[in-house]
Parts: sequence; structure tokens; C-alpha cells
Amino acid sequence: QVQLVESGGGLVQAGGSLRLSCAASGGTFSWYAMGWFRQAPGKERAFVAYISWSGGSTSYADSVKGRFTISRDNAKNMGYLQMNSLKPEDTAVYYCAVAARGFTTQPTQYAYWGQGTQVTLSS
Repeated sequence: QVQLVESGGGLVQAGGSLRLSCAASGGTFSWYAMGWFRQAPGKERAFVAYISWSGGSTSYADSVKGRFTISRDNAKNMGYLQMNSLKPEDTAVYYCAVAARGFTTQPTQYAYWGQGTQVTLSS
């Protein structure tokens, strides 16, 4: 079983940047693909970004493409989401999750989740 802990959220002005981290433990992180999701108040959890187990393949939601970058360091059991040019609509709780399969945007396909980290944008 993999435990995931997100960090790096906070309050930031529109146009600013944040780097979210996801620390994995209790399992072999490199066996899993990783995704980042977000959930705004009153909305469903939405796909943000995906990275394959090796880091060789990535995919992004259209709303963040060109602004966000997902990465991972398997040697450190860490995943990251670099968020630039942040917008008020990026305000949400951000979750990392891992999946023992290939590319998917569906939250139900991810086996393990972190507790989330809040990102709040001020205009």
C-alpha cells in the first residue's frame, strides 16, 4: 500500500507560481503512474496532469497545458507539479494519486490518494 502526502499549497496572487510536492512511502513508487487532480468547492474532482512510471510520458488537461509541469524523482519517491501563471480559476484542493496502469484521467482508476493541499488564488 502506498501512502501519499502532498505539500506546497498556499495563497498566491494571480500570475504567480507554486510547486506542489507529493511524497510517497510504503510501496514501490516507481511501479506506478502518477496523476494530479484538483477539486474546487461544489465541483467534481478533475484531472490536471499525468506522468508515466518512468517519467517518459506526460499529459495535461487543456486548462493547464503550457502553464503546469508534472515531474517525478523515483529515486526520492517524490512527485511534483510546477504551476506557473496561476489564475483565480486554479483555486482548488490539489491531490496526487498513483495508478498501477497506463494513462488515465479517471479518478476511479487511481488506487492511492493523498489528503490534498489547498491552493488559493487572490486576484
